[in-house]
Amino acid sequence: MSDGQRSPTVGTGRIEVSGLTKQYGKMRAVDNLSFSVEPGRVTGFLGPNGAGKTTTLRMLLNLVTPTAGGATISGQRYADLPEPAKHVGAVLEASSAHKGRTGVNHLRVICAAAGLPKSRADEALAMVGLTPAAKRKFKGYSLGMKQRLGIAAAMLGDPKVLLLDEPANGLDPEGIRWMRGFLKTLAAEGRTVLVSSHLLSEMQLLADDVVIIAAGKLIRQGPVAEVMGSMTHGAQIRVRTPDAEKLTTALGQQNATVTRGQDGELLVAGVDAPTVGRTALAAGVELHELTAERPDLERVFLELTSGKAGIR
Repeated sequence: MSDGQRSPTVGTGRIEVSGLTKQYGKMRAVDNLSFSVEPGRVTGFLGPNGAGKTTTLRMLLNLVTPTAGGATISGQRYADLPEPAKHVGAVLEASSAHKGRTGVNHLRVICAAAGLPKSRADEALAMVGLTPAAKRKFKGYSLGMKQRLGIAAAMLGDPKVLLLDEPANGLDPEGIRWMRGFLKTLAAEGRTVLVSSHLLSEMQLLADDVVIIAAGKLIRQGPVAEVMGSMTHGAQIRVRTPDAEKLTTALGQQNATVTRGQDGELLVAGVDAPTVGRTALAAGVELHELTAERPDLERVFLELTSGKAGIR
């Protein structure tokens, strides 16, 4: 989009959530939640079912009124942004459209409503790889194609900020890989990308930062590597040895916790790999394998949110 078509400059694209709370009767869906999302990075917004992620995104977009607290995008409420479609793109569910309308016509209707040139419809379709299906009617779109169409709609205004709720739903492995590259490219261009997802293995590959919530409350925020690295007690050492009992006894003297794996290997926690190696050497134990296994994002997520999801 040319400079003449862009919206007036509105801050940097930083998202700031401060003390955000939403009460529905006796249920508190979001509880004094505060976090920030920086431009130029993909931030994964993670939490168990019912954690309050979608409610938070809806409050960011002024679709739900907070009970307390607030949220800003580039220093302003979404409702106060000039030409918001040119500043924020959002997908809160798979795209919906008139079943008899083609993909390109669906986007042209949105362009007309937002004051955007209709040429943006074709550009956005090309951006998400839907040009071959541009003239196909919406009723013939798969769920994955609907997801791409929703992202195309979000990109019509060439926004600085992108908010996506479960964008990989319905995508096959190739589509998920495309999504990863697409969102990383947007972040590399300096845009702010906030993505809610249950695909934790994919978030480990995609996200630069994570915001983890449970029962409406913030549990952890930070760079993915930092969050995973902080869970050192969740790491374990995988050991194979013909002298398992002797090594177990020796490691017990080092206050290590040793359990047997399904294939007979020893899983050691509470000490690091060099300590296991030194202990084995001192005990005269032969080692066939010594592997340090760091916790992945799924294990860290489950540990952080265990018992905190609640019934919502």
